[in-house]
Amino acid sequence: MFQDFEPEATRRNAGDSESSRASRGWWDRNADEYQTEHGAFLGDDRFVWGPEGLDEAEAGLLGPAGSLKGLSVLEIGAGAAQCSRWLTAQGARPVALDLSHRQLQHALRIGDSAGHIPLVEADAGALPFRDGSFDLACSAYGAVPFVAEPVKVFQEVRRVLRPGGRWVFSVTHPIRWAFPDEPGPEGLSVAASYFDRTPYVEQDERGRAVYVEHHRTLGDRVRDVVAGGFRLVDLVEPEWPAWNSQEWGGWSPLRGHLIPGTAIFVCERD
Repeated sequence: MFQDFEPEATRRNAGDSESSRASRGWWDRNADEYQTEHGAFLGDDRFVWGPEGLDEAEAGLLGPAGSLKGLSVLEIGAGAAQCSRWLTAQGARPVALDLSHRQLQHALRIGDSAGHIPLVEADAGALPFRDGSFDLACSAYGAVPFVAEPVKVFQEVRRVLRPGGRWVFSVTHPIRWAFPDEPGPEGLSVAASYFDRTPYVEQDERGRAVYVEHHRTLGDRVRDVVAGGFRLVDLVEPEWPAWNSQEWGGWSPLRGHLIPGTAIFVCERD
């Protein structure tokens, strides 16, 4: 399931359809390795917002755990649906959506004790649900960092939420784009302009994108939230906890104690 070539890393423009196609292919090819490498940290039924290990059970960004009972929740970019299993344990009624067929196969492999988490394969920019179908929506590093038109996604999320619904999503902290994506000392010196929004692209020998990640500044993210029809309630920048000694890509205790690695946007639909 893995490509037999070494992708070329570059910075260039990549539109919505190219980004979506690249993301689907990348996650289908790499889902097995991702779940093997990170599955123990993510757990089968934990809700972790990012590599720092901030747990929704402690953070309560969706609301107190006791308030989730009976609520319908859409998890976008659900992967193997670990967060949805935690939500189910709180009495919520989640739907786990992902672009990648292979990621959802891992969700089936793990399964859930209740046996009723619906799994939906779809693009976050075209949600296959009726208006006002959900009370809450969430995404832990799912979809948002990989889409060229985040406002389109936010508008879709707003459409399927009921008035007063909360939308919480986490992404790579925008400041990280100015630094090399390295966990060691080499990742502590600014190497690029924070204001360069050119996407990071890995492409094959024909120049076709096989992985795309989009950079938005912190201000861009706030403006996108507002343009999508939401009110920003909170912006959480998790600090690196003393117990977490793992390295995950460019995330590490060394960098985590000095610069933020994750930004979590807590939004509400009026």
